[in-house]
Amino acid sequence: MSSSGFRVPDLLSADPAASLEARIDLATLRQGLVFGFAAGASQEVFDGALARAKLPGSAWRRGGFARDVYADELVAKGFEIRIDGARFEPCGRYVTRVLTEPPLDEGDIELRREILRELAASEGDRRSIERVYVAIVRLRTLLCAPRQPSPRGRRVEILRTAREMFELLATSFASSRSALARLRAFGEAVVAGPGFGRLAALLDHDEQQAALDLRVRIGADGEVRAMQIVGIREDKGNPFHASALRRFLVRLVFFFRGYRTTSGEVAERVLSDVFSGVEDEVAVCFQLLGDLEVYLGALGFRDRAAAAGLAATLPDRALQGESLDVEGLYNPLLLAAGVTPKPCDVRAGAGAIVLVTGPNSGGKTRLLQAVAIAQLLSDGGFFVPARRATIPRASGLFASLFEDARADQPEGHLGMELLRIRRCFDELDAGALVVLDELCSGTNPSEGEEIAGLVLSLLPELGVRGFVTTHLLAFAERLAGQMGAKLEFLQVELDAAERPTYRFAPGVARTSLAHKTAERLGVTRDELRQRIAAKRVRR
Repeated sequence: MSSSGFRVPDLLSADPAASLEARIDLATLRQGLVFGFAAGASQEVFDGALARAKLPGSAWRRGGFARDVYADELVAKGFEIRIDGARFEPCGRYVTRVLTEPPLDEGDIELRREILRELAASEGDRRSIERVYVAIVRLRTLLCAPRQPSPRGRRVEILRTAREMFELLATSFASSRSALARLRAFGEAVVAGPGFGRLAALLDHDEQQAALDLRVRIGADGEVRAMQIVGIREDKGNPFHASALRRFLVRLVFFFRGYRTTSGEVAERVLSDVFSGVEDEVAVCFQLLGDLEVYLGALGFRDRAAAAGLAATLPDRALQGESLDVEGLYNPLLLAAGVTPKPCDVRAGAGAIVLVTGPNSGGKTRLLQAVAIAQLLSDGGFFVPARRATIPRASGLFASLFEDARADQPEGHLGMELLRIRRCFDELDAGALVVLDELCSGTNPSEGEEIAGLVLSLLPELGVRGFVTTHLLAFAERLAGQMGAKLEFLQVELDAAERPTYRFAPGVARTSLAHKTAERLGVTRDELRQRIAAKRVRR
């Protein structure tokens, strides 16, 4: 427990010991708070400390998948925070870290699911965390504002916002049964502490130093003719109250001791002392800010799906290695790009390697990406992009979906692909998920088939679940007869006009529809001859 007598309101960790020490660097934040209160600090002081905060332990290696699932874009565009029509910019580095580092402890996952379940069911609790979040953001804005013509007014406003923030925490979440109750316990402990008592007394003194009794004389035309003060009642019970005589004597003593102080300087010192009394409590609220951004972003993810007529649900959890069963799965990155995706159903047996075939632009790569994102969000304790889902826990994730050529790469296309495959076998343990797009497409078909067959035969021995695409249809057909139960097959579904429906059905595709793509893009014998003829005419 902190030296100030409160528990840290950690919303990511189930372990009670996590509330005894902040995950965020309080020393750095204290320094930032001092500068911010005095003259304004950079927002990077707060965002940087949050981005580096400790998180619950994770076995996932984000370098093996974050780029291919576009984790940064998923957070920036999919986990938007909107409150009363206003858009708020979260600390993307922190939210991305939370999403890409699913916790080892199943208790941490369940804690997050309980919070989201409660927030989705209770509009009151959601409004409460929104109000707390807005108050913390406003406090940060004031701390980052440059020194103004009235620095005393700015500092009083900082203190007033801090009081509002703590009072909101202390009076909200009364009926909560999830870890949201930690927020109320934190707020109550702060409000009951001596630091908050001095803060409240100072603000009361500032807002009501004295009450005036006025006598007003009004004429027949309704205009005020005269106003006379008939009484002044000072708030003598406030600890910051000082009579006029006492204030004069203090100044007189300072004068004879050689000090040159003004009433403004004394007020500034009092304000700083009061703020230092709640410094630790305010610093902890910036860890809370990051946690709230995670949950508000998850709710925003769900809201956006609902607005497009799609679902986002908390999946049923299954043990590592059990069957995967997802109904209405879609790729949220398409939704973030303004494209309404078409949901599909995906099933895979325990420890299955699923080979996906079908024409280009049929949705194979986006399907693999959607499966990877659903696994990532499920293991983090968040909503997944599906109507209903049972998703087994994974020990890690490896994704190889996109590869851009670089001038400095040490190998050619095939060599780089083979290095990625070797890294997959080096890094992953049993129970992980692997998604590989167009396996061994960087060489001639016969050699590519040989290497792909080797990889597909060994993935089951590694003990992982895999989704792999290939455009080598004859090869896939042969594997269906050779590997039997070790492989499952999905193919792009086509309509009556042989157009992809962006859904998937069991089996191996019979055609890649290359001729259809060529026709659509104008690469046919007749089209190309017309272009040649047009060039000759221009000559």
